[in-house]
Amino acid sequence: MNQISWTLQRFRHLLKTCIAERDLSTGKSLHSLYIKSFIPPSTYFSNHFILLYSKCGRLAWARKAFQDISDPNVFSFNAIIAAYAKESRPLIAHQLFDQIPQPDLVSYNTLISAYADCGETAPALGLFSGMREMGLDMDGFTLSAVITACCDDVGLIGQLHSVAVSSGFDSYVSVNNALLTYYGKNGDLDDAKWVFYGMGGIRDEVSWNSMIVAYGQHQEGSKALGLFQEMVRRGLSVDMFTLASVLTAFTCLEDLSGGLQFHGQLIKTGFHQNSHVGSGLIDLYSKCGGGMSDCRKVFEEITEPDLVLWNTMVSGYSQNEEFSEDALECFRQMQRIGYRPNDCSFVCVISACSNLSSPSQGKQIHSLALKSDIPSNRISVDNALIAMYSKCGNLQDARRLFDRMAEHNTVSLNSMIAGYAQHGIEMESLHLFQWMLERQIAPTSITFISVLSACAHTGRVEEGWNYFNMMKEKFNIEPEAEHYSCMIDLLGRAGKLSEAENLIARMPFNPGSIGWASLLGACRTHGNIELAVKAANQVLQLEPSNAAPYVVLSNMYASAGRWEEVATVRKFMRDRGVKKKPGCSWIEVKKRIHVFVAEDSSHPMIKEIYEFLEEMSGKMKRAGYVPDVRWALVKDDGTRGGEKEIRLGHHSEKLAVAFGLISTKDGEPILVVKNLRICGDCHNAIKFISAIAGREITVRDAHRFHCFKEGQCSCGDYW
Repeated sequence: MNQISWTLQRFRHLLKTCIAERDLSTGKSLHSLYIKSFIPPSTYFSNHFILLYSKCGRLAWARKAFQDISDPNVFSFNAIIAAYAKESRPLIAHQLFDQIPQPDLVSYNTLISAYADCGETAPALGLFSGMREMGLDMDGFTLSAVITACCDDVGLIGQLHSVAVSSGFDSYVSVNNALLTYYGKNGDLDDAKWVFYGMGGIRDEVSWNSMIVAYGQHQEGSKALGLFQEMVRRGLSVDMFTLASVLTAFTCLEDLSGGLQFHGQLIKTGFHQNSHVGSGLIDLYSKCGGGMSDCRKVFEEITEPDLVLWNTMVSGYSQNEEFSEDALECFRQMQRIGYRPNDCSFVCVISACSNLSSPSQGKQIHSLALKSDIPSNRISVDNALIAMYSKCGNLQDARRLFDRMAEHNTVSLNSMIAGYAQHGIEMESLHLFQWMLERQIAPTSITFISVLSACAHTGRVEEGWNYFNMMKEKFNIEPEAEHYSCMIDLLGRAGKLSEAENLIARMPFNPGSIGWASLLGACRTHGNIELAVKAANQVLQLEPSNAAPYVVLSNMYASAGRWEEVATVRKFMRDRGVKKKPGCSWIEVKKRIHVFVAEDSSHPMIKEIYEFLEEMSGKMKRAGYVPDVRWALVKDDGTRGGEKEIRLGHHSEKLAVAFGLISTKDGEPILVVKNLRICGDCHNAIKFISAIAGREITVRDAHRFHCFKEGQCSCGDYW
């Protein structure tokens, strides 16, 4: 063997080792030798340098290596297309694909997979159709990728399943795993089970993991755990994906105790330090009441957290409203360390901005998302932004974003329909629902919650019944507790309390606390104390530590002047250790959040706020405002009416509104958020304030938005 032949073999071996081990430093040294012509030029070596840089995450270097090839072959193109696919940049990958004189099966599979990973169905299907028209044979990887691209369209998945059977690809484990995964994700558990149990001996660990996840997603956690135990009995290899799937099952069962025991087993095996398993643990603790401190402990035990783990941590914080600020800080910390946020990162942190009702934070994140040019799943980020702008009181920007979207899915429409319903623009909400039906976009269970809520807030009883019945009759959607709650709310608001109670009795499952809580709210609106007591007792049997029923009853008794009953209810609360959630309101001014409580004295501008309210009170009374002292909820035992008025005037929402008016420019809209339901007197007072100040004032309370303008509220006083 001559010296040159030995050198080439050695060079080839070193280069392949660098690719396998992602050894960028040594690989760059080899490339330097290659460029300096110590090694004869070869398309083969150039292609491998593309692979090296791609695997090491150096896309620009991979592109430079490709451009340096004088006569690239199909392997060269496939390597650089795969590099762009890995970075979720399918459009550039497609441009390169179009330059290939004769693309092969690998070319098509790589590009279809790139579109599939980005959730872009249409171009993936176009490539698949083009392949078949050209007579190019497909393989199992082709079909698996196309099924993945059709991830949220059960109809297309079913058609591809038929293609797999007729073409003989139903014997490929990758095809079956793709079918199993996406049947499960789209709510078709029966077909997922049919695929899984029909696979027989070809099932691999991915098949078992996918089926465990499918059971978990359908709230059948016990079956998921049973399947895991069967895996162990069969001696199948259990990896991090299996363990994460089992944690998903515990999460869906809300079985914190079982999850804790399983966590103990993970610690013994060392899997608790795995980033993927850690994500499952954080999800479990954040959703099942384990506490964010436990989530933080799990996170800190993982030496090399990946982007998925960071996203799970941000998501955990954002799902607990009181930790929304922590979600933003966690997101910033992730960026400081050097992670580039993806679509999931943005969806999670945008949710935190929604919780805070912080327009400035939301706009900053929106700007960052635009600059980041997220190539993957852009629609999910837009959907989150629509929800965020709606919850921040900016329905115009939400609609503007909705109208500019290149495509809409069910979530987009659900977000916009919910936004209109929450803002009291119920007619637009119902019109958008009709638009959705006309374009044959199938509504979901969540769609109907917003639609029924819109009917409830406008008193459309008959229309509400039509939509409720439509769920099962036309779309085969079984009404759940939330839908019954909306109907109870609809009937209750309309004063049909006996019909609402009868509906609870006719529910095909235990109404739970949500149904009785809706009836209790209706009783408060119409002053039916007798039925309110019954509803409150039902809620407390299910949730004895829930303060809301006590507070509603106490307030109803106080409004009726029944102070002995008020004292009795409050004693019950003290004896049982139940504490009322303190009411507070907040407003963002110049990128700072200002929080107020009733009778506040801590704010640095409190003197100016009280002076403004005193002056405004005089103007309001001259305009016809009469304070409704019933909302002072204070026993009339000689307390002067003037003192009751002062208490009313110092409610947290009035303080926040006053601060907003004196701290912003004339004509500038303001948004106030309250953690509880807005007080009836405050609702009336803010109508007068909006007219006198000539301002648009939006108050987001625990139930909905109240948009005050020119002395009117968007709710039409039907709330």
